[in-house]
Amino acid sequence: MHGNMLQTAVRCALLTGLGSLAACGGAGDSQMTQTGTPPVTMPLTLSDASSADWALIGVRVLSIALVPQGGGSAITVWTAPSPAPYVNLEQLDQLGELLGNVIVPPGTYTGAILTVGANPGDVLLTVANDPESGFPLPGGTVIPAGDIQIQGKQGSSGAYTVPVHVQFDSALVASAGQSNALDLEFDLGHPAFILGHTPPAAGGTTLWAVNFNGPVRSHTRHDLTHLLLRHTYGTVQSVASDAGSFTIDKDFPVLPVTNPETATQSSTQLTIFADATNGTLFYDLDAKTHAVVKDFSTEAATLSGRFVRVAARYQEDGTLVAVRVWASNDFQKVWVSPEGHVLHVDAAQAMLTVSDESGRAVPVAVDASTAFYFRAPAASLADATPIGTGPQFLAADNLVRGFKVHVSVVDPLATPLVADSVDIETANYSGRISSPDSSGFTYTHQFVRTSDDYSLRLNYIAATTPNGFDGSGNPVTGFKWWNFTYPTLLNSGTGAVDGFVAAANGAVDFGGTVGPLNTYGASTALWGDPGNPSGWSAREVVLLPSPVPLGVVASGFANDAFGLSVPGGAQAVTVDVSTTAQAATLVYQVDRTNGVVTVSPIDITTAGGLAALTTGLSTGTPVKAFGIPQADGTLKAYVIVYFTGLVPQL
Repeated sequence: MHGNMLQTAVRCALLTGLGSLAACGGAGDSQMTQTGTPPVTMPLTLSDASSADWALIGVRVLSIALVPQGGGSAITVWTAPSPAPYVNLEQLDQLGELLGNVIVPPGTYTGAILTVGANPGDVLLTVANDPESGFPLPGGTVIPAGDIQIQGKQGSSGAYTVPVHVQFDSALVASAGQSNALDLEFDLGHPAFILGHTPPAAGGTTLWAVNFNGPVRSHTRHDLTHLLLRHTYGTVQSVASDAGSFTIDKDFPVLPVTNPETATQSSTQLTIFADATNGTLFYDLDAKTHAVVKDFSTEAATLSGRFVRVAARYQEDGTLVAVRVWASNDFQKVWVSPEGHVLHVDAAQAMLTVSDESGRAVPVAVDASTAFYFRAPAASLADATPIGTGPQFLAADNLVRGFKVHVSVVDPLATPLVADSVDIETANYSGRISSPDSSGFTYTHQFVRTSDDYSLRLNYIAATTPNGFDGSGNPVTGFKWWNFTYPTLLNSGTGAVDGFVAAANGAVDFGGTVGPLNTYGASTALWGDPGNPSGWSAREVVLLPSPVPLGVVASGFANDAFGLSVPGGAQAVTVDVSTTAQAATLVYQVDRTNGVVTVSPIDITTAGGLAALTTGLSTGTPVKAFGIPQADGTLKAYVIVYFTGLVPQL
């Protein structure tokens, strides 16, 4: 990925096992299996994490099927409307795009098959407005369909697809009373997912190989109420007789974005309840009014047929409760609400800039009435309560580049736009780690635009703060960390901080102008933890593969290691490779011949794969290594990419 840190992970979450779900739409509870056992209803979402380099990674997911244990045909549980809408994976930074609630026959399932469109134009790529240093294309570049080469496609022209097979870590049991939730993660930042390969000749075209099969893993979610949902768009079909809820047909905004923006309406229905305890903020964008409501009785007479945008959360019983609702007769009005990652924060001018789905930088003014919210779906009152207001929130450095936000504006026709509210959906910090100790650590992140740089110290969350679950489903409290390489090997509990301090002090040193490469990480932060009630605290650290420059093999592969030299370095560094099953380094051969890029995974847990790697990593071969620096000065490899055919220039 041209020297950029691996930061992106896409999760396709199949949230399963709700025996009774009042928010169901689509297929009804009256459906029965052949044995007379009632089917299980489950919410179905797509989600991911952020990437600094892309504004739009649009894919068409055509269907999702579950693979029964013991054999038999996969059972399709979701099919896209026609025409199949795009989902912008880049916008789903640890958020769930709710596709709908689906009916699943009771049983045990060991995997899933996602069918993705693979025709020209089925994958959309637009570069972020301000990508990381070293990215080969300028901000806002739309990648032509002819320069995107989708790997592993099947079928015939006009009907190409890619079946993405995912093996579950543990069997999924769908039965009444179950409340399991499963994440299937696609590492979009992985070098083999979106790989740019440019000819050596100056001015050569960069071809982008997109590989859906490969970096895939699954994780179990144990609490639906913690799922953070992206704002949902829809067309209101009806309001309940008691005015406590309304039902929508889900809408998908058109991609690429049109002007005015339109939507693809699906037949998937969702029922949205008002928050009868804390109240729901209801914004009428046509009348330019807003009010806190505990039911929709005031809006009931005019709500049917209107477009809405909903910030919702799940209850334990599976119902969807609205935190905020925006309504209009014009879809453009509910959509014109900049959504994306924060590009710049200018506290002196009370302005923030958000990158939208087109890769544009959208400036938004903050005034005294702008309310900032931190989405916390598991805590209903906190989810609906502002954490700050006005320019002073920016002046206190409470917002940095990389946060994922959804801004609602006072007037969609104003120039510049003025923020009425800002939903902070994820508070993302990342960069080089320094000064780790028992109380916290420092992140230093440098950007192309130096005014966006930050060097901030984060404390750990309190040891008693709930912080998700471990791989066995046991609740975790306090700070936790893991290597991006091995997400299932979670470090938590009383020794987590000491272990992190030791792990974060590693470095590899190439000498020369390259010098030492330290440990990098990424974190999500929590607002208002007991240890920092008016600021951010780190919930976790994911140790990321350090950005090692493209280099060449200095000494051939032997004894599970090889030497790596990089331009500007004075000495080679030892790269350790794991061949252990379930923990092996991921290896890819990238070949460019006759203008075609082919990405081939190499399974080094087999004798044949190990022989291929030994041959491939001969002295002088161009290679890209991604790994975690170790205390002994070696690099523990997560991914190795070596190049054949028309190789890239160093």
